[in-house]
This record gives sequence, C-alpha cells and structure tokens, in this order.
Amino acid sequence: MAERITHFFNASGRTYGSPRVTLDLWAEGWQVSQNTVAEIMAGLGLQGCKPPRRCLTRQGKRKAARDLVRRRFDAIAPDVLWWGDMAEIETGEGKLYLASVHDAFSRRVLGYAMGDRHDAALVSASLKMADATRGGTGGRRDFPLGQ
Repeated sequence: MAERITHFFNASGRTYGSPRVTLDLWAEGWQVSQNTVAEIMAGLGLQGCKPPRRCLTRQGKRKAARDLVRRRFDAIAPDVLWWGDMAEIETGEGKLYLASVHDAFSRRVLGYAMGDRHDAALVSASLKMADATRGGTGGRRDFPLGQ
C-alpha cells in the first residue's frame, strides 16, 4: 500500500494529501481509511500542499471602515440605503473584478463596473452608474465616500 500511496502522491505533483490519496486508493479497490493513509504518509514523510488562501483585504493591515448602518440592511423606501459588493472572477485571460451597487429596499442592482484592477476607480465607476440609474446628476455626494 505504501508503494501505491507514493505513486498517487507523486502523480499529483506532490500536492495531494491523505483525503485525495484515499479516494484514489478506493478507486483501485483498496479498503482503507483516511486516517490509515495519513499515518502511512506521515511515516513516509509525504505531506500534501494546502491551497493558497485567497483574501483581497489583508486583515490587520488596513483600518476597517465604519459600519454606518449597524449591520441593518432593511430599508423602508427606495434610495434610503445602498450597499456594495466586490467579486473576483477567474477567467481564461486572468482575473476580472466586479464592483456592484444595490438598493437595499428593492434588492435591485443599480450600478456595476468591471475591470482588471481591484481599486477605488472601479468602485467609483459603479457608484456613478448607480447615481445615473436613479436620475442623479453625477456630481452629487449624498453618500459618505472615503470617510
């Protein structure tokens, strides 16, 4: 069994841990538990790689923004409360970032912007679209940006 475990570990590019190696062994008909595979791998000095942590905001590096709505996202009328979201999308050509602005009352997407950088310009573009969607002039500053 140690030979097959080593084979599957090396075939994975030395990245598989005991859960994936166990699945490969089961596919071959072995009846073995994940804990047994983990013990054998430890004895052979084989250790899988953990997937990299993906975090856009480095906790502790930046000051957290103030919670102006105190985690209450129930608005009593349209345009009383807007909220935004950022998403990172993996594509065949690289990462794409999506910034969106939503109305908390109707849950409608008011504005969005896409770009190859996760920055303030992307958020600003989505806010400008949301302002135009609601009939704003584009120069209005009813929202506390950057405070």
